[in-house]
Amino acid sequence: MLELSPSLLSADFTNLKSEMEVLDKNGVKYLHLDVMDGMFVPNISFGPMIIKQLRPLTNMIFDVHLMIEDPDRYVQNFKDAGADILTVHYEACKHLHRTVSYIKSLGMKVGVSLNPATNIDVLDYVLEDLDLVLIMSVNPGFGGQSFIPSAIDKIKNLKAKIRERNLNVIVEVDGGVKTTNVKDVIEAGADLIVSGSDVFADKENRIRAYKEIFKNYEK
Repeated sequence: MLELSPSLLSADFTNLKSEMEVLDKNGVKYLHLDVMDGMFVPNISFGPMIIKQLRPLTNMIFDVHLMIEDPDRYVQNFKDAGADILTVHYEACKHLHRTVSYIKSLGMKVGVSLNPATNIDVLDYVLEDLDLVLIMSVNPGFGGQSFIPSAIDKIKNLKAKIRERNLNVIVEVDGGVKTTNVKDVIEAGADLIVSGSDVFADKENRIRAYKEIFKNYEK
């Protein structure tokens, strides 16, 4: 089942409660929460305190994307804040298997994200342990960037690898995805679509548009 995970980074932070109510009202099941530390990526966003305050406001699945150095230091904090899925970057983890195991031990689903220049083969020895792989289709750190076309082949190759191993791993794609190019992303093998500026520019209409596109691919 295809799902949309709007990125809160593009929301109006002076009115987050209202923004989330609109998503809920329109049947959005996932909320993508981009956490940036100003070190792994050249930007700073928000941390577990904001997520903890948002948690009582919705039953949406909190899809937390950690763009931070040494994420192990904060795994428990994000668990306590209410994260449902915790995704770390391959490039930020010294001992990826240890980090994946730690997240799972706390009862969260675990994802690993790959930057545009990182080969999917780096996941060969942890893929069976994952619930999700997040393919970055822009270089992380800023919203509103253009989709990198080479991500399409990367998504296809990842999906083929998952099918070959008969695994139940969600393929998530984040960066420059819009209603105008999401069909290519879906056809390549994506299951969970992150969209920020495109959704929040006109929430109700864009959510409706994504759902109409998704219907054409659902079995």
